[in-house]
Amino acid sequence: MRNTAKLTTAVLAAGALTLGLSACGSSGSDSASDTSGPLVVAASPTPHAEILNYVKENLAKKAGLDLEVKEFQDYIVPNTATEDGSVDANYFQNQPYLDDFNKKRGTHIVPVVTVHLEPLGLYSHKVKSADALKSGATVAVPNDAVNEARALKLLAANGLITLKDGAGSEATPQDITKNPRNLKFKEVEAAQTVRSLDDVDAAVVNGNYAISADLKPAEDALVLESAKNSPYGNFLAVKEGNEDDPRVKKLAKLLTSAEVKKFIEDKYAGSVIASF
Repeated sequence: MRNTAKLTTAVLAAGALTLGLSACGSSGSDSASDTSGPLVVAASPTPHAEILNYVKENLAKKAGLDLEVKEFQDYIVPNTATEDGSVDANYFQNQPYLDDFNKKRGTHIVPVVTVHLEPLGLYSHKVKSADALKSGATVAVPNDAVNEARALKLLAANGLITLKDGAGSEATPQDITKNPRNLKFKEVEAAQTVRSLDDVDAAVVNGNYAISADLKPAEDALVLESAKNSPYGNFLAVKEGNEDDPRVKKLAKLLTSAEVKKFIEDKYAGSVIASF
């Protein structure tokens, strides 16, 4: 998010997405007023799209919901596409991230229902425990403000660093007051953290990207974020004003059903945790 070139690319991608979806006959910019077509939801592939596709294949028809799932690898286009009406909703983010995004981008995205938590974890291809990280080790962290702060708080909670009092959802390495291992931080796009594992000593990786790379957070993480009282639950979101769309209400009910909870528990075995 701090890289202008990356932002430009994301903006262009969002524009291309709008044209592409319109050309394909999707809901387009009139989605807010037309609730007769399919509900088009942007989602990260794992676990969000997997959960949505479970709903689509097993629950939606009986509920009278025509659901279309579109997958995105990044954390920008799903919100910009929801804002401009290229899609009707998205499912990939948590509240601190959305608050930061709305503030910086001037968007008007709001949560509808919280579905699950993906614990953030520290992973390594080079050491078997966090205590084995040597002095001067390089740790990759996500470069967007919220996820970087979340990564640093994970390291602080496990005694690897100390953050200054009051360091919140925008904490950066400059807020570190104690760094006994002299850890060095490499800021990369969230989606690239897992791919950086061969190049760094360890990396803090978002749960969805870890699972996509066949990592099992509950087993493979050196340290793992606690789910207790976490503000990082992932939710279904829409542009403000579309919360009462009957299709959105149907999907919200299905996403918090007993069937979906069992699917999450069975498929992800603690690497994704239902929040309802």
